[in-house]
Amino acid sequence: MLAGGGSGVVVTPDGFMLTSAHVVDGSDGSVRASFVDGREVEASVVGTDPLSDLAVLRVENSNLVPAELGDAESLRVGQLVVAIGNPNGFAGSITAGVVSALGRSLPVRSRAAGRIVENVIQTDAALNPGNSGGALADGRGCVIGINTAVAGVGLGLAVPINATTRKIIGALMSDGRFRRSYLGIAGGSRPLPPRLARELGRDECVEVVEVVESSPAAKARLRPEDLIVDLNGEPVEGVDDLQRLMAGELIGENVVLTTVRDGRMVKVELVPVELEV
Repeated sequence: MLAGGGSGVVVTPDGFMLTSAHVVDGSDGSVRASFVDGREVEASVVGTDPLSDLAVLRVENSNLVPAELGDAESLRVGQLVVAIGNPNGFAGSITAGVVSALGRSLPVRSRAAGRIVENVIQTDAALNPGNSGGALADGRGCVIGINTAVAGVGLGLAVPINATTRKIIGALMSDGRFRRSYLGIAGGSRPLPPRLARELGRDECVEVVEVVESSPAAKARLRPEDLIVDLNGEPVEGVDDLQRLMAGELIGENVVLTTVRDGRMVKVELVPVELEV
């Protein structure tokens, strides 16, 4: 756990730890980690991703027992969960609660960009300052979320552990950062018109609300009110789908968006750039 600043969880036997990016924001690359058995060691900040509010630390200690990462996709509303952390400096505290809601959205910002973290877990397990970065665990003891925010009394939020965040964690461990490609739009999920829903066999899409000037989307003449239904043949049913598909591998590559404009299918070709954080 992070002494005096927040909480963390060991995820590998060789000393990788997971916490919240805002917990280590402003550090000089080194923090002090204290464990419930009384050990205190220096930990280095391996990488941070403010746009998911996740960070990876490393301690030079092989005598660690890692937590098992679970899968938040299997959670159900009403399921019992426990929050483990360092609230107000009280190390090793555990509070119990239930999953109050799933699919919440959490706005986050870096110094240069903003993003919405999708599928955030809402819980009524008591969270207080210092819980950030700690584990939210299911009944089997698997970490299914990283506690990130207190939105009110009985209203805590956790970044889910799922396929998307596992990819981010892996990149932070290996490269120290997570690269994202950038289109230059603001958008939101919306229902497809009934005829298109029948044709495509799905109900949702992403509507373009705003196009950033001089962005790849602007250069490709993407317009507000365009409906994005797929990217390179992969279905886009919501903002989380689009964010997941806009991986670093697409930076500088030709991308084809299938959009609906004035009731017609329109293919839009563009080249994403790297999102500056």
